[in-house]
Amino acid sequence: MSQTMKPATAASKLGILLGAAPEEFRTTPITRAELDALREDPPQWLVDLRRNGPFPRDVVAAKLGVSKSGLARARMTEPLDADQVGALLADPPAWLVRERETHREVVAEQERLREQRDR
Repeated sequence: MSQTMKPATAASKLGILLGAAPEEFRTTPITRAELDALREDPPQWLVDLRRNGPFPRDVVAAKLGVSKSGLARARMTEPLDADQVGALLADPPAWLVRERETHREVVAEQERLREQRDR
């Protein structure tokens, strides 16, 4: 028998917001084979969610180029959809400019330390 995962775990692995998925997905355990099938040949609802959102926090952070902590500092706690993310990128508020710079600095420092360690 195949092991199953909770719908929340499957949603996380697919990069979607569980609450925006169809009820059948939200309430049914998913096998690894079913998850692989969703990745290989996503149904239209999954294609639409990945394209339009609403997106989970980690996806919003990645799309905006900030950390999840940066979203928290900006009090951005609600899921955003593609239009909302696009509007923030088109006309970035001060917090977004600041958090993007902070994120770039952190990533650069992590890379510097990784290179130093690997010497």
